[in-house]
Amino acid sequence: MPAVAGLFYPKDADGLRRTLRALLATPSAPLATDHLPKALVVPHAGYAYSGAVAAAAYRKLAGAGGSIRHVVLVGPSHRVHIRGLAMPSCDFFATPCGEIPIDDAGRQHLRELGLAGIADAPHAAEHSLEVQLPFLQAVLEDFDVLPIAVGQVPGGHVARALEAVWGGADALIVVSSDLSHYLTHSEALKLDGMTTRSILARRSDLSDEQACGAEGINGLLEVARLRGLKVELLDQRTSADTAGDSSRVVGYGSYALFEV
Repeated sequence: MPAVAGLFYPKDADGLRRTLRALLATPSAPLATDHLPKALVVPHAGYAYSGAVAAAAYRKLAGAGGSIRHVVLVGPSHRVHIRGLAMPSCDFFATPCGEIPIDDAGRQHLRELGLAGIADAPHAAEHSLEVQLPFLQAVLEDFDVLPIAVGQVPGGHVARALEAVWGGADALIVVSSDLSHYLTHSEALKLDGMTTRSILARRSDLSDEQACGAEGINGLLEVARLRGLKVELLDQRTSADTAGDSSRVVGYGSYALFEV
């Protein structure tokens, strides 16, 4: 069952689809790279706050509905403290728009390699992964998902796990992370600007103060550096730009990574 429907996004299917259509219909600047991204970094707040920033990334999957069959979804475990990486034991994840099968082959592969374990508690109420699912359902067709909750673990471990399930052109990596938390708008712009420059430079040393999903991003950027992926900024804002005041904001950024 969806855990944050009605909290982070609309709980009824029709309302959710209308919200997604509106967010995804907003025009965005063309990318310098004209093919589909291999990976995305997207925020995970409520849609009223970060939905527009996330949509800037998911719009780049236009036309990919029939070609992407597997999505590796990585995000921080906010509510349950864990060490390492945790995958759920269930067969499906659900949103008001329907069920998405879990990639059992990918799950078993990571287990056999000792890179991730099975634990349902980190996933039971975790919003960082769930809020990405309706967007994926809106832009893709027949796909499965490998949800990975990230706990206390070095970015290098995340990188090894991503390498193990990297896949080919039919596989997409999505890393879920917000940027700075609870600074003033001007302070957030300064810190988030530094974070964006690090991401564009494929540096894998982000701190928790820069991004709540820092280790997921660090792992992805380590792989990106080794594989020579190109990184592009799609959108960067704070909650003061979308649905909040400027005295205590959360930063959001979306980025696309391309194999070249």
